[in-house]
Amino acid sequence: MYKMISDHREFLIISKDPGVSFHKDKNDKGLHEKIKEDLGINTLYSVHRLDKMTSGLLVFAKRPEIARDLSNQFRSRKVEKYYIAISDRRPGKKQGTIIGDMVKSRRGSWKLTRGQRDPAITSFFSCALGEGLRLFLLRPYTGKTHQLRVVMKSLGAPVLGDSTYHKKELNGECDRGYLHSYVLRFRLKGKFFEFESLPDSGEQFLSDMFLLNINTYRHPWLMKWPMIKNR
Repeated sequence: MYKMISDHREFLIISKDPGVSFHKDKNDKGLHEKIKEDLGINTLYSVHRLDKMTSGLLVFAKRPEIARDLSNQFRSRKVEKYYIAISDRRPGKKQGTIIGDMVKSRRGSWKLTRGQRDPAITSFFSCALGEGLRLFLLRPYTGKTHQLRVVMKSLGAPVLGDSTYHKKELNGECDRGYLHSYVLRFRLKGKFFEFESLPDSGEQFLSDMFLLNINTYRHPWLMKWPMIKNR
């Protein structure tokens, strides 16, 4: 269900496997409970979440005051978050920033609108991956439900393997959803922390073309990201 990345005295950093639910899913134990059980602890505080489809880095706090600090940092956009994704569609533009309100759509999905009341904000870069595929580096400044999946669909390049937003994948042929929480950077108690985790499952994430092209994005914080005003 997950791999331990860092067991710090104040927090845990884990890399979640794809297809794992954060909370209990039917008869399956959720990720949160599984980690507590494995570590033999009763209390562990979540500060952000990932969709069931999405793999990669997650932070858990060990004490309530640390949970409050980290949660506030996520809300105020002080935590740097970088994701990688693959699509089999060509985007409307190769890089840029997508800003818009998100509203509920049908069957538990969401859609992006042109509204600006409480917008989701995402910047991205992309490059060709060969065989009709494209690699995306995504930086979400907000944390809306399904934000990156909806942004990718709005670009005309839904995430490969996303059965909700990529109609082609409804037949279940894809081996996973190709969205991964790649890098987290934050400060805590005056110290700076940086974590990176490449995906370790999925045919396309393990391909030679991916491993070659991901080098372009190995230090995503050094990319020329646009300045985003606080909203």
